[in-house]
Amino acid sequence: MTEIETAEPIDEADDNDNENGSEVENDSDSSSESELDDDGELDDEYEYENEYTVAAPPVPAPLNFDIKTAEPLSFAVLEEARGKVYESPEHCNTFSRALESLSTQGEEGRRRALGHWILSDFDRCESELANYEKDDTAAYTRARSLLALRRSEEALPIFERLTTAYPKEPRPRAGWLETRLEVEVARGADEAELADELEREIESAPEGFAELVDGLYLLGRCSELRRDWGTALDRYDAGRSLEGDHRRLLRRMGHLAERHGLDDLAIQVYERLLAIPPTDRGVLLNLGVMYEDLGRDSDAASCYDIVVKNAPTDETARKYLEDARAAMDMFYDEDMEKKEDRLNQILRIPITDFELSVRARNCLNKMQITTLGDLVQRTEQELLSYKNFGETSLTEIKEILHSKGLRLGMPREEAVASIEAHAARASSGERSDVMNKPILELQLSIRARRTVETLGCLTVGDITKHSAEELLGMPNFGQTSLQELRSKLAELSLKLKGE
Repeated sequence: MTEIETAEPIDEADDNDNENGSEVENDSDSSSESELDDDGELDDEYEYENEYTVAAPPVPAPLNFDIKTAEPLSFAVLEEARGKVYESPEHCNTFSRALESLSTQGEEGRRRALGHWILSDFDRCESELANYEKDDTAAYTRARSLLALRRSEEALPIFERLTTAYPKEPRPRAGWLETRLEVEVARGADEAELADELEREIESAPEGFAELVDGLYLLGRCSELRRDWGTALDRYDAGRSLEGDHRRLLRRMGHLAERHGLDDLAIQVYERLLAIPPTDRGVLLNLGVMYEDLGRDSDAASCYDIVVKNAPTDETARKYLEDARAAMDMFYDEDMEKKEDRLNQILRIPITDFELSVRARNCLNKMQITTLGDLVQRTEQELLSYKNFGETSLTEIKEILHSKGLRLGMPREEAVASIEAHAARASSGERSDVMNKPILELQLSIRARRTVETLGCLTVGDITKHSAEELLGMPNFGQTSLQELRSKLAELSLKLKGE
């Protein structure tokens, strides 16, 4: 690895651009959500291919930031402090201890709440800053936390008030316009009309807002709403040239470049993101997959290893790390992979991979339900007894589970058996031999294979039940992967759903 090896620890949900899952849209990311470290085989030393070892770099100097005494404590100061805090795990631990020692009342309480933003603890930041509504720094930081938590409707009036109070300041205006965009999209507004309206607002804003990085970022979002991907990338690139550390712009630019086969650009942008603390889980997973596609298995393992070190229960990252390490082993037997049980992976699918309402997603998150495996173990009564979880959310959940052959209240063993039965195919019938082929026999790229596996596909026939639109909605799956999949299916005289 190169300059990104030391990017620790991980920020699970910084700001509001985690839809790629990336989330893998991140998905994960977290998502993120960065997590690059070594190749998974190293501990606290850098090891070389000879008998010598070199000690890890020395412990960094003491943290040069005191949340209790820092003056002034503006949002710009918080951003600068975040970089210092995330220089090392030691700094993070020092800062966390200092934060918890502060009172929850008065000025110390305000500083403590602002410190939660530095650590990306947006839930605590938002709830504690609600007691300091008259303080503009607190209000702006709370609004950014609400946006990160995808509670855009609550953030909107705060940003609007601050924009009125500071009409020449770009940050409140950028927050207000971005939040309006998120709210209107969630309400199902016509995206082309919304783009036109927002562009008029951006172009008429004072102080040359449209030429600033925030203005160019929002203009890029407008281009995305129109599906004008080339213009969107141009606008993001112009913003990147003005300010190379704009996290939300870089996330969207990297994702857009990846989806349209611009792998070199995507990798360049993702690697830049990893150099901006705190690092992001979703970016690391995306970057790791792209490294694997290029045969850079050691670099990919480094990405996944950092995720696992920071979140040992992250099943997605653990599986990816396992695969990357296996690819590095010259004695790895590919036939063994064909014998692996793919059924359990469906239970590991993150809840974030599915389209859920904000209310349902927040409730599941607070109940610590992160995967389908967690969900099927709950009963209807348990879900309905949780605050704000109603029949509408329950119906959403049931539809998701039904699509995978599952139901609520299933023991894990029964869930696995049900998945197997749901995926089973008749041993006879037209072209059953082709339809029942394991997806491994298609010899797809890592990115394409993982996407169809995430959708629960076990056979070639399973893939044909999904449309191109559905596949393109998955994290890390773009036009290049779509063409690859179509080509593989065409060799078997098969097509995707609707084609």
